[in-house]
Amino acid sequence: MSALRFDVIVIGSGPAGSAAATVAARAGLRVALLDKSAFPRDKLCGGAVSGRGERYLREIFDQSVTPGLFRSLTRVRLSHEGEGFGLIKDAPALHMTMRRSFDALLHAHAAKAGATVFAPVRVTRIEPGAPQIELDDGRVLQAPLLIGADGCNSATARALYGRPFDPADVAFALEVEPPRQRGKFGAVQVDLAAADWGYGWIFPKNDGITIGVGGLHRKNPDMKARMLAYLDRHVPADTARVALKGCKGAFLPAGVYRKVPGAGQVLLAGDAAGLVDPVTGEGIAWAMHSGRLAADACVAALQSGAPKSALRRYGRELAYLQHEIDRARMIQKMMFFGPGARTLVRNLVRKRAIQYTFLNILSGARDYQDIGAKTLINASLTYGKGWFQGAAGTAGRD
Repeated sequence: MSALRFDVIVIGSGPAGSAAATVAARAGLRVALLDKSAFPRDKLCGGAVSGRGERYLREIFDQSVTPGLFRSLTRVRLSHEGEGFGLIKDAPALHMTMRRSFDALLHAHAAKAGATVFAPVRVTRIEPGAPQIELDDGRVLQAPLLIGADGCNSATARALYGRPFDPADVAFALEVEPPRQRGKFGAVQVDLAAADWGYGWIFPKNDGITIGVGGLHRKNPDMKARMLAYLDRHVPADTARVALKGCKGAFLPAGVYRKVPGAGQVLLAGDAAGLVDPVTGEGIAWAMHSGRLAADACVAALQSGAPKSALRRYGRELAYLQHEIDRARMIQKMMFFGPGARTLVRNLVRKRAIQYTFLNILSGARDYQDIGAKTLINASLTYGKGWFQGAAGTAGRD
């Protein structure tokens, strides 16, 4: 059987892959878009689309936030070990969606843009040198460039490096979707002590709620117990135990991005490249943005007749986002490093100015790099000298 030839192959049709396929196809490239599942399909994720994500959704897909797909909320409640710090009623909007419907919409946009869809398919071999994909039905796909957007357990990254990420270095999250109780959960809720180096969340949706806990994997060997404790604080005991039976878990590469996002003629985007905010856990916005940047790099490289230049082009454009993750990791260590960190977080989230800084970052109105080092140092000195020094001293070690 002769190989099917394309200009670029995209593996994975989540937000990163669908964005990459959409941008590349609209630019006139012949795009193959592969996914192991047919759409719609289930995906474990909180499903919060920030203001930043809303902007990328509009810019990349020409898609607005519609009431049928999203529940937009401006009421947010922050807490620490169950202690509430008041309801923020005018937060920047967070748009809650079910990933099953959201991803299917983005996948449809990619197909409409002209990408040739292969889904569901099982990839049996990835040859990254001169990119070639073998499918279990015997078909072979070839292209000068390959974009791996296939998640934290990326088969593309495995083909490049032997394994995607060390599980000890990534985050792990558990989620349940109990039925929403009438009159409850009209606000986004975030508990910054529900897990070590992480948090718990309640995200109300149009047709239910998502409740989850997540944090650094190696710091939370008892994540299921933490999940049950968090559920017990928010839903009746019988509901909590029934919900826990349907609990789902997934790894999240928060803060462990690949400094070089690929190798040779292979580019990695989204979770496959580790582009997840280590403080908020958000990955949807950066997935869409990185997919677009990867596609733009492929378009420019092919137009110049130098496909091998795509990775260099992509890395240059991705640098700002990687610096955002670096700054977020510094803040994360300040929040969770050392014996006094819990007191620090409790005190910080009581301050309305800090709350709005956090919410403005989440919404995309501000970036982490807008927070100067002086502000971080002053915060650490206000609540104890050890935290910032500990965070700075360990930066980059793990």
